[in-house]
Amino acid sequence: MPEVFIVDAVRTPIGKLGGVLAHVRPDDLAAHAMRSLMERNPAVDPGEIEDITWGAANQAGEDNRDVARIAALLAGFPVEVAGVTVNRLCGSSLQATIQAVQAMCDGWGEVMIAGGSESMSRAPLVMMTKPTAPFRPGVPEIADTTLGWRLVNPRWHDHYRSLGMGETAEEVAERWSVSREEQDAFALESHRRAVAAIDDGRLDAQLVPLEAPQDPRGRTSQLVAVDEGPRRDASLEAMAKLRPVFRDGGTVTAG
Repeated sequence: MPEVFIVDAVRTPIGKLGGVLAHVRPDDLAAHAMRSLMERNPAVDPGEIEDITWGAANQAGEDNRDVARIAALLAGFPVEVAGVTVNRLCGSSLQATIQAVQAMCDGWGEVMIAGGSESMSRAPLVMMTKPTAPFRPGVPEIADTTLGWRLVNPRWHDHYRSLGMGETAEEVAERWSVSREEQDAFALESHRRAVAAIDDGRLDAQLVPLEAPQDPRGRTSQLVAVDEGPRRDASLEAMAKLRPVFRDGGTVTAG
């Protein structure tokens, strides 16, 4: 079995919901990462890329039609370069990487790209129609695809429940007795470490800044070069004031 190596890795900055990247399409985010990767490795002929495996968990909006292939073409890859999108929910980009490694181990190619993209800010509302009368008057079923389950099969829900990640966090905290204070302390340390990594330049090698439009028509833009989420002003006092998000009387907040 041949050995497989990761020779380079890049990513765009991570934005907040409705934040500085809200007006950037997920396929454009993916294309920017792919293009930047190739620009950093000019010795690699884009035509030598056998396949691009890409993870996407939502796929309900602008990333709905094989975002790997669309982004590759937007990034300027030759039409001969294939692209496939995989979905293992929150593990989608990791699954894409595993799939690329497996393919190369099996001799399906020597050079591949793997990654993932997501934009919760641009997740659409979806509306179900009547299968036999799609334009029948009445109130349609509408679901928000931003977070959690939608259009769940009732039989599946009866057996397994359809908990989103936040609700699952509440279940874990209750089962393993993780207190609100412990969660706040963990979150504070996470913010502290993220800010320290930014200030020390430890993320610079992986980040590829992008010019992001700041309105729907792109009349203004902003260069986004760092992650938007880490909060420099985070404190235990501020976190203690946050209300639970997913359950009345719960412990999981936006901290």
